[in-house]
Amino acid sequence: MNRRQFIQTTAAVSASSFVLPRFAIGKPGVSANSKLNLALIGVGGVARGTNPWARRHNIVAVCDVDQRHAAEELATFAGVPKFKDFRVMLDKMHKEIDAVVITTPDHTHFPASIAAMERGLHVFVQKPATHDIWQSRTLLKAARHYGVVTQMGNQGHITEGIRLAKEWYDAGLLGEVEEVIAWTNRTSLAIYHPEHIHKTQKEVVPDTLDWDLWLGPVEYRHYSKYYAPGHWRWHFPFGSGALGDIGCHTLDTAIWALGLGMPTKIDVDFHGGGDKPSSLVTYHFPGRDGKPPVKVKWYEGMSQAPVDNLPAPTTMQEKEGGLIMLGSKQTFYHYDMRPNSVKLLMPDEEWREFRRTLPEKTIPRIKGSIQDDWARGITDGTIPCSNFEVSTELTEMILLGVVAQRAGHSIEWDVANMSVPGHPELDAFIKQPVREGWSYGENLWM
Repeated sequence: MNRRQFIQTTAAVSASSFVLPRFAIGKPGVSANSKLNLALIGVGGVARGTNPWARRHNIVAVCDVDQRHAAEELATFAGVPKFKDFRVMLDKMHKEIDAVVITTPDHTHFPASIAAMERGLHVFVQKPATHDIWQSRTLLKAARHYGVVTQMGNQGHITEGIRLAKEWYDAGLLGEVEEVIAWTNRTSLAIYHPEHIHKTQKEVVPDTLDWDLWLGPVEYRHYSKYYAPGHWRWHFPFGSGALGDIGCHTLDTAIWALGLGMPTKIDVDFHGGGDKPSSLVTYHFPGRDGKPPVKVKWYEGMSQAPVDNLPAPTTMQEKEGGLIMLGSKQTFYHYDMRPNSVKLLMPDEEWREFRRTLPEKTIPRIKGSIQDDWARGITDGTIPCSNFEVSTELTEMILLGVVAQRAGHSIEWDVANMSVPGHPELDAFIKQPVREGWSYGENLWM
């Protein structure tokens, strides 16, 4: 039977699952053997979640361009040198710094990361690691060239669930997987219906915000509170929409477990209207190592699974999205943006038997948080699980979907030449222009 029939005819679906500890950014875990001298680039907003972890080390410098938005956090770093411009901070203090934690809008991830690596500093950067595909490939070149320890903040990559997914697939329990379905209830009016986005008329820049530094490499434009500190993620000059926000978490499970590599074609279909638009981005991955081609479907603006007969989600977190891998033998799925509770779609009796005869655990487990994993890489020499060898490939795949969304049509992807054949106008999305003074990494291509 086809996959939809399989889902529709599966009886007595078990509500049981492997319920794993929820990940909380900054949650206490196993510390590294020694404390690091850390510099924080970005301390307000999302950084409030990672700052508690950083305080277990030595914070020797902090940087934020928005003194009002970050005021509460900045006040807690008594006696710590404070900066607005990370370039100035690194010039003055790089000899006192071991590593940097970068928690800024997407468009400044790359220059901050490269500037740190050029000085031999280890880098932890939030997802997505970069804002365009050229940056992603250059970031990997830099990590190899400078020999630093790296990690991207896609916290689902440390979970038990993602390891179970790969172990079950590698053991042949799922059979051949030719289709993956993922979804999120998040969407962006700025992507689908520009006429509905927040009005971004020119406003007076707050005295406490260095707007020029906030823009960084992006061409100058007027200030709007809907850019900073507001909804920058939904405006492509600064963010990467729902794919960059949630796709880095949800799609990671399938991309890594199946070893998909890079897609060769991406389709995009916009539908819906008004204030509830939605879309479907379909990635086409070629066959690899005797495995069949795989379609990965990413739905945005979906409040429920886009298939039939999955058991209903029970919590608000589970209703945010999920992922399904449709195998010829078994169907794997989880709700939530991360694989915190992984399941197989099967009758109760089969599920109980499966849990009694689990395949061997072959992948090392991670203790503590994703930041702990990175710190151990620095102090102990272990390889962090989402280092740039892993996460820049995921980032490129995510950003290819963003290119298709921005183009508004299907694209073919020439992996070797890093281009969309027949569409040179998309080159500016693959390698975005930058303002004078913000060009990094060009030397790595010489």
